[in-house]
Amino acid sequence: MAVSSRWVIVAGIVTGLALFAAGGGKSETRPAPRSAVVPERIDIPTLSLKAPLMKLGLSDQGDVELPPFDKPSTAGWYTGSAVPGDAGASVIIGHVDTKTAPAVFFRLRDLRKGALVKVLRSDGKTAEYRVDSVERVPKDSFPAERVYAENGLRLITCGGDFDWTHHQYRDNVIVYASLIRDA
Repeated sequence: MAVSSRWVIVAGIVTGLALFAAGGGKSETRPAPRSAVVPERIDIPTLSLKAPLMKLGLSDQGDVELPPFDKPSTAGWYTGSAVPGDAGASVIIGHVDTKTAPAVFFRLRDLRKGALVKVLRSDGKTAEYRVDSVERVPKDSFPAERVYAENGLRLITCGGDFDWTHHQYRDNVIVYASLIRDA
């Protein structure tokens, strides 16, 4: 279903800017300068999931773009985050469903601590992560600092009850994973 990421992303950007300013412009978790390397595919063996990744930037309103609904089996890497395998927080977003069927991250809530997540990069390397935790949080309590400022991979989708009045899910499902093998 349609996901309003405005409050999630705005909170993330504001938190990131505040942390950057508080640190005098220095941050150990800030991604390295951009290179031509991009993530191309995510593999989650325990979910039998292999999905292509597309680039997601910011919309004119300052929201992180979402993968288009006409590509429900595609997830997206937020280009304002670190390239998977590099230092910093790397954020990958996917839909839980569409109006008619499950989407790429439908089973994300089923991941458990210890599961392997692989991200294949355009340079031929693979970054491997181990799931640390999976949580469901209300969208109005989105943990922006933990998602956007701490090292590791973050997988995000919608979850919980669907709010028919606002046409969106009330919660986000967030997977936190730590790098176990550099790309």
